[in-house]
Amino acid sequence: MRDGLRLMLDAAPDLRVVAEAADGVEAVTAARAATVDLAILDVSMPRRTGLHAAREILAHRPGLPILMLSMHEDDQYFFQALRIGAAGYVLKSAADRDLLDACRSALRGEPFLYPPAVRALLREHLAAVAAGERDDAEVLTPREQEVVKLVAEAHTNEQIAAALTISVRTVERHRENVLAKLGMRDRVELTRYAIRRGLVEP
Repeated sequence: MRDGLRLMLDAAPDLRVVAEAADGVEAVTAARAATVDLAILDVSMPRRTGLHAAREILAHRPGLPILMLSMHEDDQYFFQALRIGAAGYVLKSAADRDLLDACRSALRGEPFLYPPAVRALLREHLAAVAAGERDDAEVLTPREQEVVKLVAEAHTNEQIAAALTISVRTVERHRENVLAKLGMRDRVELTRYAIRRGLVEP
């Protein structure tokens, strides 16, 4: 399967495979190289699983987008990948359809979720609400929620400032406040949050 994926990625005009790894240990070494802009990890890699490898890679390169490739259409693996900080989760059975789009989304700093994963997120959210967990929307001001939505829709700070008739510095301050309130690190997590909250469509 690796050969097929490499052919598909190299055939894309905007993507290029710069390294390959036979197992999780090799993947960690390769992904730590400065020339790698995106890592695609198989959840079931030998020696070190893709999830473990992702955790180690992100400890050294926290901004590196990582896509998890898996044969498992299982909520457990999907949620583990999200918690680690993966930018997306692609099923092997749909890789020929989804992988290129997932790569481009991850490189833009946007998450990639396949339809069953979106349903799993919705189930988790509804279960959390039913269990009486804190509603994060109550933490954010209406203005901050507007900023989150526009960030998730891939607008720049300048575009958000123009849309809300505020300064760029104010937009930056809102983003910093939102990240701090929600305990998040970056736009990928904010976008994932916006999808869970129904602020944007995936």
